[in-house]
This record gives sequence, C-alpha cells and structure tokens, in this order.
Amino acid sequence: MAKNITSEVEVVCGLDLGDKVSRVCGLSKTSGEVLEESRIRMTPAGMRGRFEGVRRMRVAIEVGTHSPWVKELLEELGHEVIVANPRKVRLIGESRNKDDKLDAERLARLARVDPLLLSPVRHRGKEARVDLGVARSRDALVKVRTDLINHVRGSVKPFGGRVKKCDADAFARVAHDTVPDVLRPALEPILETIASLTEKIHQYDKQIKKMVEERYPEAAHVQHIKGVGYLTALVYVLVLEDPERFGKSREVGPYLGMVPARRASGNSDPKLRITKGGDPFLRRLLVNAAHYILGPFGEDCDLRRYGLRLQQRGGAYAKQRAVIAVARKLAVLMHRLWITGEVYEPFYNQNKSELTAA
Repeated sequence: MAKNITSEVEVVCGLDLGDKVSRVCGLSKTSGEVLEESRIRMTPAGMRGRFEGVRRMRVAIEVGTHSPWVKELLEELGHEVIVANPRKVRLIGESRNKDDKLDAERLARLARVDPLLLSPVRHRGKEARVDLGVARSRDALVKVRTDLINHVRGSVKPFGGRVKKCDADAFARVAHDTVPDVLRPALEPILETIASLTEKIHQYDKQIKKMVEERYPEAAHVQHIKGVGYLTALVYVLVLEDPERFGKSREVGPYLGMVPARRASGNSDPKLRITKGGDPFLRRLLVNAAHYILGPFGEDCDLRRYGLRLQQRGGAYAKQRAVIAVARKLAVLMHRLWITGEVYEPFYNQNKSELTAA
C-alpha cells in the first residue's frame, strides 16, 4: 500500500486509456476546477510513477483491453476506481467532438457528480479471465477453421468440383479425395492446416472438460439441460462469475443483451431488436444451444414447447424470435439451477400447472 494516502477523496481523476499513452484530467472534488491535464505511459511503471504515494483519488476509466490491470494496480495503490461502460455513456461513446483530452475530462466530471452516471461495470477475477481465455482461444481457432473450410469449398466449385457435406472435424479427410488435381498444390497446405486446427480444437475440448469436472461443479450442474455442453456451461459460469450479483434470475436476460431495446416516447413504442449488450461470446453460445433445443434432435421439454409455440404464431421473423426467447429463458433457467442447486426438471412448468389445476 502506498504511503501518505488518506480515506478522503479531494481529487477526481478521469483517465482515458490509450494503447501506448493515456490522458489524465484531474478535478477538484469540491469546486470542479481543472487541477491537472497530462499524459502518462501505458505501462505499470508509468501508472505507478503518477499514482503512487499521492493522496487517495477517485479515478474513472473506460472498460477496455487495459482496464483490468489498470484497475487492479490503482486499487493496490489505494485509490477508488470506477470502470465506466461506454455503451451506456453516450456523452462519451457517441460524442461528435471526440478527443482523448475531452474524454478524460468528461469521465472526471461525471465521476465527480455521481459515479452511477458512468454505469460502472465489474471486472472478473484474474483466475476467471485466465480460464475464459482458454474458451476464447478455442473459439478463435474454430473461426479460422471455418474460414479455411469455406475457402476450400469456394475454390473447387469453379473447377466443377464439390466437397461433400460433412462435419468440420472430418472435412480435411473428405476434401482430400474431392479436390481436383489441378488445385492440389494450392489447397493441400490449407487442408493440412485444417487438420492441424481440428487436432488443437480437440485438445482445447479435453482441457475445458477437465476444468469443468475438476474445478467448476456449478458448470457441470447446469449441463443437465440437454443442449448445454461443457463449453457453454463453463463460459456461462465464468462470465457471470457470481450468481448473487443478480437479485432475480430474470435479470440475467437483460444483462446478456437478449431483451428488446426500447425507445418509448409519448404514444410511440416501436418494436426494436435486442440490445446485444453483455458478452457476445456467451450470447452466441446460448443461441446455438437454443437452436439445438428447437432442432430435430432436441428433446421434449418445457423450453422446446415454449419455443415451438412462438414459432407457430407465424410472421416473417417468428423462428428468429423463438430462438432468442428460448436462449433468454435458458440463461434464466441456468442461473436458477446454479443459485438454488435444484435438480433440472424438463417439465417443471407443465407439472406445476397440472398440480395447480388439480
């Protein structure tokens, strides 16, 4: 802990984080007068050189790539740190007069008036970020493999060839017998890369399964829902991290951006798309799980029946709405199972209705 730091906050500091250099704006908490405008290097040494050994400050930063380690370092030095959500602060994120110097001052002034105006976010713990990095690395390899598979499929068609429909894991083997001889010098290295990526993805799968079984029993618990695999369960637990942060399970849906946006004014209340806030990786995994639940291999359960009823209403986007609705309900259900420890019942709602009727 740094010396000469008291519990009182006299200076509010806005810190606009850059990749190499950050802008600093310090304000008097009482008068709002600008006390400092400077730059610091975006390194731990640069941060310590400015914030170590000084009176306790309230520091506002925007969430981003560097914000986790900056927040940990500044809190270690005894400062109060607020991590702002730029998606919620339109004054900064959508300003037409956007400048690093002005952004730092705006952060400081909002933090001085009321920190809640910055819609503070909470970073995950270091262990959760490390484990989540494993899942994200696997996802990155899957995206690269998908691009390469599409490249091969598109390359053989102009030559009268066509790669048979198959699973991505078997694509390299199946395509090897389909690629025209004239294209082999161009595509053989690509197929070898696809095969190598598939092997590495399988290694990640084994690592993720081991993590769930040995260190995350809560993730294994929510896997009882058919359609929720090791990857989805692990990412769900790591992204939410603490189930107690939500007062009700239904709050998970808005947190993950799976509720319609609203722009109600007077008599106007148009139907808008979902907000797409929160973690896009987890939202995509939940949507994939919803596709499985509503697909031909999904087992009969309350979730599936709910989604199929929505599809039957018809309309141009009935299927898409049903998938999102099932994904949202799935997220709520997983939180409920996690926080209560209850055993998953596929027909919980139906049994409850029958009991009430009886």
